[in-house]
Amino acid sequence: MRDLKLIINIFKGNKLSKNKGFSDISANRYSLALFELASETSVLPHVEQNSFAFLNLISNDNEFNNLIKDPTISRDTLMNVINRIAENSKLEFLFKNFLNFLITKRRFFYVQKILKSFNEICSEKRGEVKAEIKSAKKLTQEEINKITEDLSNNFKSKIKLNYNHDQSLIGGLIIQVGSTMIDTSIKNKLQQIENRMVEA
Repeated sequence: MRDLKLIINIFKGNKLSKNKGFSDISANRYSLALFELASETSVLPHVEQNSFAFLNLISNDNEFNNLIKDPTISRDTLMNVINRIAENSKLEFLFKNFLNFLITKRRFFYVQKILKSFNEICSEKRGEVKAEIKSAKKLTQEEINKITEDLSNNFKSKIKLNYNHDQSLIGGLIIQVGSTMIDTSIKNKLQQIENRMVEA
């Protein structure tokens, strides 16, 4: 349990407040602790892969998503679920311990925020710029690679692209790089027309 002890030591003298909210600063403390431990133990690439896979599981599995947000679920039940997932998916030992640590500290409800913060730290340390793209039509890997290359050339930075297929856009796509957003979706155009009609 060395990893768990290291995590606990990071938070000694820097305890999170017990107020109602869970701020971005709080999430960053946990995610930075995970980053430092993964770097120190030379398992950072594996932990980052685990983090992306776990976030995808939460996004794509409604039953699991509801489970982790259910305040009536006991810590033992959550730990059993995580341990089964870890065994079936061969999660890195440190990553599994970190998830169990969040459960013990009653912070597992915020696991998405914490892991997203962790992924952002990994990207920042590599000098990458985070970009997100949503498209109505499912893009091929070749198209995704081309968009990534074009964005990289345009922003003069290495791009870390997160892609989502979203049929609700009807047509077109949305690209966001940092604070810059390009929205060519039909859904957005229809919304603009509707807004103009309301204002008229």
